[in-house]
Amino acid sequence: MMTFDIQRAGQIDRASLFHPFTSVADLMRDGPLIMAEGKGVRLKDIEGRSYLDGMAGLWCVNLGYGREDISGAIAAQSTKLSFFHTFNGLSTDVAIECAHALLKRAPVPMARVFFGASGSDANETQLKLIWYYNNLRGLPKKKKVIARWNSYHGSGVATASLTGLPGMHALFDLPQGPILHISNPHHYRKAPEGVSERQFSRQLAAELEALIAREGAETIAAFFAEPVMGAGGLIPPPEGYFEEIVPILRKHDILLVLDEVVSGFGRLGTYWGSQRFGLEPDLITAAKGVTSGYFPMSVCFVSPKVWDVIEAGSEKAGLFGHGYTYSAHPVAAAAALATLKAIDQEGVVENVAQLGPYFHAAMREAVGDHPLVGEIRGLGFMMGIELVRDRAAKTPFAPELRVGRKLLKDLVGRGLISRALGDTMVFAPPLVATKADLDEIISLFKAGLDAVAQEVS
Repeated sequence: MMTFDIQRAGQIDRASLFHPFTSVADLMRDGPLIMAEGKGVRLKDIEGRSYLDGMAGLWCVNLGYGREDISGAIAAQSTKLSFFHTFNGLSTDVAIECAHALLKRAPVPMARVFFGASGSDANETQLKLIWYYNNLRGLPKKKKVIARWNSYHGSGVATASLTGLPGMHALFDLPQGPILHISNPHHYRKAPEGVSERQFSRQLAAELEALIAREGAETIAAFFAEPVMGAGGLIPPPEGYFEEIVPILRKHDILLVLDEVVSGFGRLGTYWGSQRFGLEPDLITAAKGVTSGYFPMSVCFVSPKVWDVIEAGSEKAGLFGHGYTYSAHPVAAAAALATLKAIDQEGVVENVAQLGPYFHAAMREAVGDHPLVGEIRGLGFMMGIELVRDRAAKTPFAPELRVGRKLLKDLVGRGLISRALGDTMVFAPPLVATKADLDEIISLFKAGLDAVAQEVS
């Protein structure tokens, strides 16, 4: 393996690597943090400093680093058959086995899975499937898609348009296409004073009804939702939210698409986020945890309702003109099978179900009354901690103070990897994290929070 002089590695990075979702100015000023190895829930950088990964990579290394069962499956499949495609009716044994294994684990009966390489391309596929489905039904006007502000569904042209983050729209000429947005369900920030969660959910349902009436139900095809909103601030639904929303969708023949890229495979303490909320989606998007981040893979689950229309119209439609070179990549399929096996055998979902409530309760006990903490929210191994200037008034810090980034850098110095979504600090540790790991996250976070409080005060 190539080794770099430490200073030279940073220089080469800044001179050669275009980083995603990174401030170019910050990178050029501060340089990168360069990781070299990982084991379990720990990482080491190229200087040998150790870090507790409180973000499971990017919500994806659910089973931790350095697992020989997954890396061994990848190596064995690479030697046996490194690549073959699934275009034109061709297939591989491992892709077939993987599709079957995933369908058996679906939260509700699903008819088929379609493979890609990322959550972004999977949601691009879902959009095309939705439009294809309604064209086959003879409903060419039923094409508009509803998402929520603060949602995250990908970074392609279509999926970044679907994503409800204005920072991803500015300077990219987005949104594009028949995309509509409605309010996000953040009770702490969006509900009027004195309005309960249930009342707020009814207000959001009324907003949805009004949008459908204004646009015309005959023009609206689908509604996209993350069970718990992730990159837009980690926002769980208020009480009764989906109970109010779903009947409206069903009444107006609008497909429910659940983006389970983050919440799938155990992160909320159930195998799927849809199970946590008793939902029966028409389409499901999955990625990240399906291979524990060891190899790129995404999955679109297609319900019988949608598949039956596609199959019935296939003779007339001809070739299904969509796919990717790496759809059903055999090495990805091998990594997924090893991951699914480990999830089942090691009680990973049960671990989150047991420790998730403890994690939230212990964090509230430690910092719930801290002057900088406005709200602690989330479920399972998804936690968001919103920083505020004034707790009583819920007054946020001025964006230019970049308090979240200050705390992020402080935590890195203490050996803890977090993520700052504006001034909301996020933790999503590997699903194999122990109580001791969670206690360490809380202890380090509290120390960093106290230090930053001194600085900003």
